[in-house]
Amino acid sequence: MSSQEVPKEFVRALQELGLTNSSALQGSPLTGGVSSDIWCVETEHGFVCAKRALSKLRVAADWRAPVERNLYEARWLQVAQMAFAGCAPELLGQHEELGVLVMRYLPPVDFRLWKKELHAGHVDITTAQELGKILASIHSYAAKRPEMAKEFPTEKIFYEIRLAPYLIATAERHPHLAHALHALVAQTQDNAKTLVHGDVSPKNILLGKNGPVLLDAECATWSDPAFDLAFCLNHLLLKCLWTPPSTSDFLSSFAALAQAYLKGVNWEQSQALQTRTARLLPGLLLARVDG
Repeated sequence: MSSQEVPKEFVRALQELGLTNSSALQGSPLTGGVSSDIWCVETEHGFVCAKRALSKLRVAADWRAPVERNLYEARWLQVAQMAFAGCAPELLGQHEELGVLVMRYLPPVDFRLWKKELHAGHVDITTAQELGKILASIHSYAAKRPEMAKEFPTEKIFYEIRLAPYLIATAERHPHLAHALHALVAQTQDNAKTLVHGDVSPKNILLGKNGPVLLDAECATWSDPAFDLAFCLNHLLLKCLWTPPSTSDFLSSFAALAQAYLKGVNWEQSQALQTRTARLLPGLLLARVDG
């Protein structure tokens, strides 16, 4: 990575969080993010990853989102670490005024992106099982602590950056399915049982020597755990279209992830959650294919 001067907002955040004494830092912008500025920053204590949410996403459409989601991502990282140590980057601090969070940097030499592995047709059942276990552990941990819900007053953000772009927009494109798609929105909103990540996608999952690491929890909210499960399973279905020769392996991973997750469901009836997940899947699949 080529090194350049780090933006002053990031330097100030690192200073005020006690992570550097320097007034000028070198680093490299990390590519791939459409919703945040993300930098790998070299400090006197080592490399860190600093992230600042954008008010306007880097997409063709005029898609805007509240920048305070950076705070809730930081809170999700803390909860995830308590629920399942090592399943998320270590949070080093969050500067609420500047909207910057700082995490331990995870170097590519030690962590592979799951999306790239799947695209290449490299499908590991163990990874799917581990991910299912991690998701269930986080959901279980939070569900047993309902007082945590007040720390994530993000229903509006979740609607704006998840439910509306996926299900409501698809309903507008397919008016004959509008009733069913709106019902999925209501189902998700009516089953707020635990803390959900909101974007459990292969592009947000690194694979390290100790298992999967979840990134990018900007959509974190107190909602229906079925959304996280369906969202991730949907990506495994989509990969069947992306890399057809590996379809059978993707479907095996689909089953392995679902089974591992459902074994960990202890906050509600597993069958009820499975039913909601099955209802969500076709809607999310349509949203990605023709939404």
